[in-house]
Amino acid sequence: MSQQKALMIMVVAIAWLWMPVATGEEWRPADVQSGTLLLKMQAGIVAATRTNTEVTMTISGLVARVSVRQEFRNEGGEWVEGIYVFPLPDEAAVDRMRLHIGERFIEGEIREKEKARKDYERARSEGRKASLVEQQRPNLFTTSVANIAPGERVVVEIEYFEDLHYDNGTFAIRFPMTLTPRYIPGAPLPDRKGSGWSPDTIRVSDASFITPPQVTESRDHKISLRASIDAGMPLEIVASRYHPVDVSESNSRYTVSLANDSVPMDHDFELLWRPVPSAVPRAMVFSETIEEQPHYLLMVVPPDAAKDVPLSMPRELLFVVDTSGSMHGVSIAQARKALGQALDGLSANDRFNIIEFNSATRALFHQSVAADAANVAHARNFVQGLEANGGTEMRPALRLALDSAAVESHLRQIVFITDGSVGNEEELYEMIEARLGNARLFTVGIGSAPNSWFMRKAAELGRGTFVVISALHEVGEKMDRLFDKLRNPQVTNINVSWPGGTVMETYPDTVPDLYLGEPVTVRAKAAVPFLPGSAVRVSGDSAAGAWTRDLPLESGEDNPGIGALWARAKIAALHDEERRGADPELTRKAVIDTAVAHHLVSKYTSLVAVDKTPVRPAGDLLAREPVPNLLPYGQSMNAIFGFPATATNAPVLQRRGLLMLSVALLLLGAGTLRRSVNRARLA
Repeated sequence: MSQQKALMIMVVAIAWLWMPVATGEEWRPADVQSGTLLLKMQAGIVAATRTNTEVTMTISGLVARVSVRQEFRNEGGEWVEGIYVFPLPDEAAVDRMRLHIGERFIEGEIREKEKARKDYERARSEGRKASLVEQQRPNLFTTSVANIAPGERVVVEIEYFEDLHYDNGTFAIRFPMTLTPRYIPGAPLPDRKGSGWSPDTIRVSDASFITPPQVTESRDHKISLRASIDAGMPLEIVASRYHPVDVSESNSRYTVSLANDSVPMDHDFELLWRPVPSAVPRAMVFSETIEEQPHYLLMVVPPDAAKDVPLSMPRELLFVVDTSGSMHGVSIAQARKALGQALDGLSANDRFNIIEFNSATRALFHQSVAADAANVAHARNFVQGLEANGGTEMRPALRLALDSAAVESHLRQIVFITDGSVGNEEELYEMIEARLGNARLFTVGIGSAPNSWFMRKAAELGRGTFVVISALHEVGEKMDRLFDKLRNPQVTNINVSWPGGTVMETYPDTVPDLYLGEPVTVRAKAAVPFLPGSAVRVSGDSAAGAWTRDLPLESGEDNPGIGALWARAKIAALHDEERRGADPELTRKAVIDTAVAHHLVSKYTSLVAVDKTPVRPAGDLLAREPVPNLLPYGQSMNAIFGFPATATNAPVLQRRGLLMLSVALLLLGAGTLRRSVNRARLA
C-alpha cells in the first residue's frame, strides 16, 4: 500500500471517529427554534408557529381540574401531521381531549391502545382529520394530529384531574412546562418505532417515543396560566416559587395568573398556598358516587412528632449524586450546595460516604467512614470539585449504594440527588425493590424540570420521601425540611378501618411509613353506599404516642374527579404488581377495564378523535415531523447532546474508528520502514 493510500485511510478514520453520530433519522435537536411545530416540506423546513398555550387550573378541596390548550397554525404549503411529546404531572388522570380545527371540534374517545392507533392511522391515510393522545410514561404523553391543511389553525386541548400535594401545612400543585432529555442505555435495536432523536434499545424498547427534540431558544411561543383556588378557608400565603404572579381574593376564593405576558416554557411552574394557622386542616374527606358506588379521597395529618428526638441508633448516610451532562450549569451548583448542607447535618456518631456517577461510578471512600472532622473536610473538597459531564448510568451507582456492606449498628439512609433524566425507570424500580433490605431511600429532584415520576416512585419503593429543588435559593429551606425527616422518627403501624360489612378497594392497600409533616392519603371505592352516620377510623403510632381519628362519611355534594383519581391509583398499583411477577395479560386486562370505565389514558388505552369526511386530496402528500421542547432553564445543549453515550452506537463506531486509525498508522509505518530498507540497500 502506498503512503498516500495509508494517509487517506488515516484521514477517513479520523473523520469517522469524530463525526457526530446521528441519533434520529434526519433530525438534529438544534434544527429549529422552540415553540414551533416543525414541518419538513419538500422545499425545505417550514414552521407552523405555536401561537399560544393556555393553562387553566380549577382547584377545590384536594382536587384540581386542569385544562391545557395549545394552538398551532400550519403556515406551510403542504398538508402535515404533527407529533408532540409533552410532560404532565405523573399522577395526572387524563380523561379528555378535544381537537379544534377552525370552527369545528372533535371529541376524543377512549379505546384500547392498539385499536386507537389503527383507527388514527386509517384516518390519516384516508385524508381525514384525526388526533391521538397516548401515554408513554405516567408523566409523558404524545399527541399526534393528522391532516392539518395549509393555513389552518389547530387547537389541541387536554384535560386531567390531579390531587394536591400537602406537606408541613402547605398545599402545592406543579405544572411541568418542559422535560429534561432522557438518558437511554442499551444497544440500539434495528427498527425505529417513534420519531424521537434516540433509537429504541434493548433496555429501553420505546426510546424513540420519549426523546422529543430539544432546542435552546423560543422567539414566538407564549404561555398564559390562570388558577382559581376555592380553599374554603382563609389563606396566609399564596405564591409561585419560580414565576411572578398576580393574586386576587374574594370571599376566600383566590385567583392567580402569570404576571408576564410572555413566559418561556423552560421551568416547571409551582403554586403553593398555606392556610392561616388556626385553619390548618388535620383531616379532609371528599367523595364522588359513580354508578351507585361511592369513591373517597381522604387525608389525615398525624400529630407532629417531637422534633430532634434522638434516634434509637446512629445513621449511615450514603449520598449518591448525579454528575451527568444533564446536570450541567445550575443543576450541579444546586447539587453541590445540597451536599454541602447534608455534610453540615452529620453528627459525630454518624457514618457516611459519597458516590458520584455519570458514565462511570466512583465512591469517595471504599466504604462508609466516621463523620469526623478530617473525613468531612475531605468530603467538602471532593464536593467542590464535582463537575457535570457524560451519560446517566444510574444503575451501577444505585447498586453500589444498595449492595455495599451494611453497618449493623447504624440505620442506613440513602440520599439520591439527581434530575432523574433516564428512560429505564422500570428497570431501576425493580432493582430498588429487590436490593433495598432495611435501608431507606430518599430522593432529591434537582433542576428546573426533573423527572418527577422517577423521583416520587423511587422514594415510595425505597420507603422514604422526596423533595424537588428547582432553584439555588431554595436549597437551604428544602434540605432543612428533608433532614428534619431524616432525623425524626417516622409514623408507623398506620391502619385505616372502614365501617364493617362493606367491601372496600383502597390504594395504597397498606399505608407506608410517614415522616414529619406528611399526611395519610387514601383513595377508596365502596361496593355500596354506607349507612348514615358511618365513619372511617385512622390510627397509628408516632413519637408523640398512639393516636386515632374518626372521619364522618356523609354523602354530601359530589366532588368530580375523585373516581378518576382512584382509578389512576389502581392502575399504578396494578403495574407495581406486574413488576413483582403478576401475570402480564391479567394485568393488561385489569388496566384496560379500569381505564375504559373511567375514560382514562393509560399504558394500554388512548384517546382518539376521528372525523368522518376526508379533507386532504388523494394526490397530496402528508409531511410528518415532531414538535420540539424548550431545553430546561440552566442546562446546556452541548453538555447533554455533546456526549455520545446517550442511547447511540457511538462507542461501537469510535472503537471501529480507532481500529481503522491504528491499521492506517501500522500500514503507514510499514511502508515507511520498507522504503528505508530499500534506500539502505541501494546505498
